[in-house]
Amino acid sequence: MSIEHEGLEVSWLGYATTRIQAPDGTVVYTDPGRYGTLEGTWSRQYGDAPHPSGEAYEARDGDIVVVTHDHHYDDDGIERVASEDATVVVYEAVSADRIGANGRDVVEPESLPYDVQRIGEGDEMTIDGVTVSAVPAYNHPDGPNAPGGEPIHPEGFGCGFVLTVDGVPCFWTGDSDVLEEHADLEVSLFLPSIASNFTMDRHGAADLAERLEPDLVLPIHYNTFPDLEADSKAFAGDVASRGVPVVLDER
Repeated sequence: MSIEHEGLEVSWLGYATTRIQAPDGTVVYTDPGRYGTLEGTWSRQYGDAPHPSGEAYEARDGDIVVVTHDHHYDDDGIERVASEDATVVVYEAVSADRIGANGRDVVEPESLPYDVQRIGEGDEMTIDGVTVSAVPAYNHPDGPNAPGGEPIHPEGFGCGFVLTVDGVPCFWTGDSDVLEEHADLEVSLFLPSIASNFTMDRHGAADLAERLEPDLVLPIHYNTFPDLEADSKAFAGDVASRGVPVVLDER
């Protein structure tokens, strides 16, 4: 399924992977892959997932691919979505060595056969008419995603992105709690995580939606496996009750 917003065609493919297509055909992907998302196998791997697997996906039509942090970096996923002349924008702290030390075998982003650009928090670049801005994303040290005071996603570990596609600013939060740094962003399409662990939950995401007043909210990063379980219909009802348009892209 896909949704249309201000001329954009937007599809959530599971986990943190979203495809955004502009009217001129330019295609942007966020955080492709992991957990069988693009292989069509996550339900088989993780049981009867509330958001069931789709078919295996290998479009290779992406002009721009963005990666927020180590946990969402998947070189195979990138190769499934990126076109031959794609630009891959990777947060500056992503490290194949660190990922490998935690048990996943990946290559450094710069080894991929694309134009790979690193981006830091606060940086902005324009690629094929799309403005890519990296914004803060982290867990509060005193919050629920910091067991023993150690954030799962410490400050500087990853980022979120504001992707301005055909003049429409789309905000993907990355793996982040709600932050004061998000409050003043200009957002038309809001793509928050509503997972029950690791990030802002559906309640925090609804609060942020009310504060940002986007033209549309499309939640992602939930129900791929049990730790990400969320009641998306309750989230949609909460957001709608605050006068903010919301849609679900679920199979």
